[in-house]
Amino acid sequence: MDHVLIESLGLWESSVNYRTGRHVVFNLHVHLVFVTKYRRDVLSEPAIDDLRSIFSKVCGDFEAELVECDGEDDHVHLLITYPPKVALSKLVNSLKGVSSRRLREQRPEITGRYREGVLWSPSYFAASCGGAPLSVIADYVKSQRETASGHSHIPPRPKGRGIQ
Repeated sequence: MDHVLIESLGLWESSVNYRTGRHVVFNLHVHLVFVTKYRRDVLSEPAIDDLRSIFSKVCGDFEAELVECDGEDDHVHLLITYPPKVALSKLVNSLKGVSSRRLREQRPEITGRYREGVLWSPSYFAASCGGAPLSVIADYVKSQRETASGHSHIPPRPKGRGIQ
């Protein structure tokens, strides 16, 4: 898609960095939170710095980008931009698996805290973010059915054969 088409559709905002693929223009962000197993306090500042570089490399493998990463002793927050072809669950599984393995290799003090060598709780938090508020999008979607005069663009339903 070219930028002129996007602007004509009213989708372009100069302050937003849209990414493009072969047939898509997108701006997808997700906020992820991973919690350590049993909420154990095992993540020091140097460990979180190591995680930041690990997460960044994994994101690169998925053509995604780690925008922000920080956390506390028992959890980390990530803000990621990702392409629409990426299944979020696969990205999360890779982020958690690779980071668990590599961090335990780099930081032996973490390995001793877990019997089975698992760093992360199996659950995670994910929230989409960025773009317009839901109320603005809902108004935009509703306005697609109405013209300036207030009439619907949709033709009336055909009568007969049980369709009312």
